Amino acid sequence: MNFQQLRSVREAARCNFNLTEVAALLCTSQPGVSRQIRELEDELGVEIFARAGKRLTGLTPPGVAILPIVERLLLDADNIRRAGQEFSAEMQGQLTVAATHSQARYALPQVVKEFRDRFPKVTLHLHQGSPKQVAAMLISGEADIGVATEALSDYSQLVTLPCYRWTHSIVVPRGHPLLDEPGPVTLEQLTRYPIITYEVGYTGRSHIDDAFHAAGLQPDVVLTAMDADVIKTYVELGMGIGIVASIAVDEARDRDFGIIEAGHLFAVNVTRLGLRKGAWLRGYAYSFVELFAPTLTREVVSKAFSNSPD
Repeated sequence: MNFQQLRSVREAARCNFNLTEVAALLCTSQPGVSRQIRELEDELGVEIFARAGKRLTGLTPPGVAILPIVERLLLDADNIRRAGQEFSAEMQGQLTVAATHSQARYALPQVVKEFRDRFPKVTLHLHQGSPKQVAAMLISGEADIGVATEALSDYSQLVTLPCYRWTHSIVVPRGHPLLDEPGPVTLEQLTRYPIITYEVGYTGRSHIDDAFHAAGLQPDVVLTAMDADVIKTYVELGMGIGIVASIAVDEARDRDFGIIEAGHLFAVNVTRLGLRKGAWLRGYAYSFVELFAPTLTREVVSKAFSNSPD
């Protein structure tokens, strides 16, 4: 049994049993991948994969039991490597952070700058995606740290910790009738206008939908986007009113818009930080976490790891 065999098994499952993709990922040939898998199956005395001819079609019952063990073995091997690097090159290495567009654009820039000032020899990779994509990058090991508002807490493979709470705001062109409404804006008033907001699954969109549904109202959502700057662009064109995260608006920067607080209309959102269970974090990774959320000290994060069941 060797690590190349284990990697071949893991990647075959991750690539939906497409050995051509596995071979490209592992920088080897398709026959080589097939041979590695067969050799491991021969050694174990069971078939890990079901087959139709030479094509893999799924996991056998033994394969279903074996795959999580393979995942743990490879994770532990990676942890050993990281542990060695922690002591041999404490201030050097790389850190990969996966975040949604809103977090990468509005919440992380100052954190990234301060982290780079503290750890100039650490290469920082910032990946953007939907909350589900962020979770997938964490689970696969592609990312060390994930930041998102929705979905992360839905995955049993992750340890998630709350970072901060935030609400939504409404952005409208200057002179819009909503700015002249007496008293707090209501959901019923919003339904009078075309609405531009986030795609489903992004940046608290579920709380927006839930609020209208609970009130028995049907909003006229004419355009959706992943990024608040895109939403504001189309608001500026007069296509509708925008509902965005409050962190995405700034009175000094957004002088062309009227900004209406909407915290009374939609439920409060919680941005969460995600980490893969069982992963070894370098010391500078703990520093990044604490820069982003000062309450998440190394002690707090380590305790969350130790209290999380496998």
